[in-house]
Amino acid sequence: MASVSAALREADVSAPDARNPLSDLPAAAPLAMPVQALDQPPVRDFGRTMGQPWARRAALIAFTVLTTVLAVVVLHDAFSADFLTGAEVVHLVLFASLFAWTAFAFASAFAGFAVSLAPRRDGGTTQPLTARTAILAPVYNEAPGPVFARLEAMMRDVEAEGLADRFDLFILSDTRAPMIAVAEQAAFRRLREALGGGVRVFYRRRAENIDRKAGNIADWLRTWGGAYEHMVVLDADSLMTGAVLGRLSGLMQADPRAGLIQTVPAVIGASTLFARLEQFASRLYGPMFARGMAWWCGTEGNYWGHNAIIRVRAFAERAGLPHLKGRKPFGGHILSHDFVEAALMRRAGWRVRLEPDLGGSWEEGPPSLIDQIVRDRRWCQGNLQHLGVVTARGLNPVSRFHLVRGFSTYLAAPMWIALLALSVGLMVFPDELAGARIGAGSPSAAGALLGVMAVSAAFLILPKFMALVAATARGELDRFGGADAAVRNILIETALSTLLAPAALFAQTRAVVSVLSGRDSGWAPQRRDLDGLSWSEAFAAHRAEFAFGLGLAGLCLALNPAALLWAAPPALGLAGAFWLSAVTARAVGDDLLATPEVLAPHPVIVQAQVLTQALAEPAETRTPAPSRFLTIPRPTPALAVAAA
Repeated sequence: MASVSAALREADVSAPDARNPLSDLPAAAPLAMPVQALDQPPVRDFGRTMGQPWARRAALIAFTVLTTVLAVVVLHDAFSADFLTGAEVVHLVLFASLFAWTAFAFASAFAGFAVSLAPRRDGGTTQPLTARTAILAPVYNEAPGPVFARLEAMMRDVEAEGLADRFDLFILSDTRAPMIAVAEQAAFRRLREALGGGVRVFYRRRAENIDRKAGNIADWLRTWGGAYEHMVVLDADSLMTGAVLGRLSGLMQADPRAGLIQTVPAVIGASTLFARLEQFASRLYGPMFARGMAWWCGTEGNYWGHNAIIRVRAFAERAGLPHLKGRKPFGGHILSHDFVEAALMRRAGWRVRLEPDLGGSWEEGPPSLIDQIVRDRRWCQGNLQHLGVVTARGLNPVSRFHLVRGFSTYLAAPMWIALLALSVGLMVFPDELAGARIGAGSPSAAGALLGVMAVSAAFLILPKFMALVAATARGELDRFGGADAAVRNILIETALSTLLAPAALFAQTRAVVSVLSGRDSGWAPQRRDLDGLSWSEAFAAHRAEFAFGLGLAGLCLALNPAALLWAAPPALGLAGAFWLSAVTARAVGDDLLATPEVLAPHPVIVQAQVLTQALAEPAETRTPAPSRFLTIPRPTPALAVAAA
């Protein structure tokens, strides 16, 4: 008992300048990190960067506007009335907004497809590395075993690349649970002994979890940032090779105006069917979408919060986050800090780049739909906070677009629910809501309407097969198990994702309503693994979706069975959400939705997996199941529009 008490007391030693015998922290090298003002003229370290791909951006915008206008004209004709009612005008506005975002995403994906077919160019550098880089691994109530296993595999690979003198690792703990903190410190002791002094590793636990991950990074910058040129920021589930870490540092060293370079992490470690869907999609489709984004972003890219390298002084001087005015959930510290930090650095003139083809950068995904919903609730609040940032003075136009695109992703969900409800309403109650039945006018109106819906579906589905062609052209298809396996897995992923989409959009709608109702999401740790869901647990989590889907189908059957032609797919997805959630939370074999990292994993992945099995934790240190999704607050009556 005495030893446990001593360990708990030791776990509370967390002040940045404390002499912690566990971590043997380096000498302080303070770096100022002033808070940036959103309502004041910015300080520019550089003038406006010339040579941005404005012609490419104009082409995407032109395609988006042209296709959206054509679709709206066709839909307007389908209403077949001399004048439009208020409900029909709202329907057209909702449809145009959602169609435009889909069209833009397709155009960006097509650009990525074209880039994927072009000959590859090596933009690397052969300069020897002289810069010192800190690898920052923030952790918060995570199961220590897998985290420290990934870090050990990463640092062993750094040493194998001959870069041990260029990279130091800092484990930055914000853990609040005492037993997990004790396990973290034990894992750190073991890690330091296992590495044997080949690389420098440090551990610091903060006394207060101020501003969460962004505050954790800021605390490190203000204490040790002055000793390093660059920092690589990780998440608790991140894994990177020594080669890509060296490449990132070399790219930063070769471009003195680069402030941030973001990799495109692929998902690994998926065991459940749900996680495999994201893993397969991120690995096959993700690179093509990222190439398209890099094509039109130029050096005005974005930051995703992890698996990126950042110039330390530029970040400290220009990316200090202010607290937003007002109360939570919109006020206070910024949850989705990464987009804002990238925008602030770009405002000062620093280049923000996306490198889609580096490889050797990985993360893990949520194991179930329920876990994704819990994570998405926090992301929803963080992105909606950007409504208070997007008008900040001096922001780059493309940075503003990244912010708008981020919160529009969540606002699109209630718009989709509203469009669904209104579409069904226009068919079920034509006399009350519509000037005439949809498609009742010209003989070609119904066919044209079906054509618009087909184009919308094509914008969503075609990029998946474009990615297949791109992988074939780049000689990567065999790594997915061959053409037959890849096509089969695309069809499986498309079918399951389509069935899951209504439940995901419904959950995002509830999240938006919850935020607008003034409810804070909190900050729960993410569950990384799962061994199935019970039917009762799944139904309890998705009972609102079940009721909404059943009610939608029942309304159509009772008043206008023909409306089921449009309502059946989403109604089926909503009513069956609990079944899909439970089924996709089960583990599957490696041959289903296989990726290169499953069929022929990189040695760093293998080593991390072996170490994870060897460092399995006791139950009290594992991340608990996210129970909050079972008690998502009901929205107030005034805001309960289209959401149950």
